[in-house]
Amino acid sequence: MDKPFLIAQITDPHIKAGGKLSYRQVDTARALTQAIDTLNALTPRPDLVLISGDLVDFGHPEEYATFTRLTEALTRPFYVIPGNHDHRANLREALESHRYLFQHPEYLHWVIDDYPIRLIGLDTLVTGKPHGELDAASLAWLEATLAKRPDTPTLVMLHHHPFVSGIDHMDRQPLLDAGAFETVIARHPQVERVLCGHLHRSLQARFGGTLALSCPGVSHQVSLDLSMDGPAHFQLEPPGYLLHAYTPQSGLITHQGFIERYPGPYPFFDANGLID
Repeated sequence: MDKPFLIAQITDPHIKAGGKLSYRQVDTARALTQAIDTLNALTPRPDLVLISGDLVDFGHPEEYATFTRLTEALTRPFYVIPGNHDHRANLREALESHRYLFQHPEYLHWVIDDYPIRLIGLDTLVTGKPHGELDAASLAWLEATLAKRPDTPTLVMLHHHPFVSGIDHMDRQPLLDAGAFETVIARHPQVERVLCGHLHRSLQARFGGTLALSCPGVSHQVSLDLSMDGPAHFQLEPPGYLLHAYTPQSGLITHQGFIERYPGPYPFFDANGLID
């Protein structure tokens, strides 16, 4: 089998400036540094990294300056989309060298055709609101972009989840009118995955004839509470990442890893066989 093309996904860094803690609890700069160290140490190394939104906490220029400084440590190319905590103009200014962010005149939609699997990033940011939207013009852009390469395996990435997660306070701020987005995706069977962030948890759902996946956060996780009217809480559970491995023979296989030091690896077998 061919060597897989590896795409690492992290999400929701929520970077603050000046050592300030997010929600007065979370050292998000330290968490992103640990995530980058983890990805840099993977063997084999990912071919690229996707960061699926909420790069910073309040969209301030000094937060983006901190994010830019921290991500200089990444040894692989990386691509970003905005989340509801981001600010389009400040993001573009801080990541001016990321020319793909300037493909669309209004939104930060982009497409990358440089790899064995095609990458499409969508901007679902609604300024000042926690939910996400894709307007008619954005859906038309996505439709036309997908139609140009119908035989090329494709990843579509957006920040807001387009499915019902069951976490009540998060489902009040999803991608609105996700049905229209799903209709577009369903017309293009080359879409291998729809990737999102926002939920700060690992979830999987059937969506538009493919799979929609959310990525765990790199620092804090949204509490797993499936009760109606559950409180908007987070927990310092182990952070994680997704590793998407693509080969033409197998398509896309997604693994979850953890950003934490832990014992191992240990062998299953010794010279006598399976260890007893």
